[in-house]
Amino acid sequence: MTEQQNGGIDPGVIELAARVFDLARAGATEELAAYVDAGVPANLTNDKGDTLLILAAYRGHPETVAALLERGADPTRVNDRGQTALAAAVFKQSEETVRNLLAAGADPDAGGPSARETAAFFDLPAMTALLDAARP
Repeated sequence: MTEQQNGGIDPGVIELAARVFDLARAGATEELAAYVDAGVPANLTNDKGDTLLILAAYRGHPETVAALLERGADPTRVNDRGQTALAAAVFKQSEETVRNLLAAGADPDAGGPSARETAAFFDLPAMTALLDAARP
């Protein structure tokens, strides 16, 4: 792909971004954290609006989610389809990830479908209980 085809973005930057998104999906916590510590934005977003946090939560990587949250990842971000990291974690039934996101301020009612709606739709009572326990 030429710089003209990719909107003038250096191909090396595109390659780095792809690598970082792959690290989030794979749960390569230490390597991903090193990239973020070196300057990659914790809220880096792909062409679908997915953040590193959403990808890590969807793939069920609580350690990666925690590391991203510690580095400033926004637990309230919504992707282009209205999905949140919390809804992804609920869908994957990752209790530790759900707890981490709730502690960081994720809203169980944000997005569409929200985490609460996801738990109800898929009949996940343990996830519903976690979300209900987080109510102020």
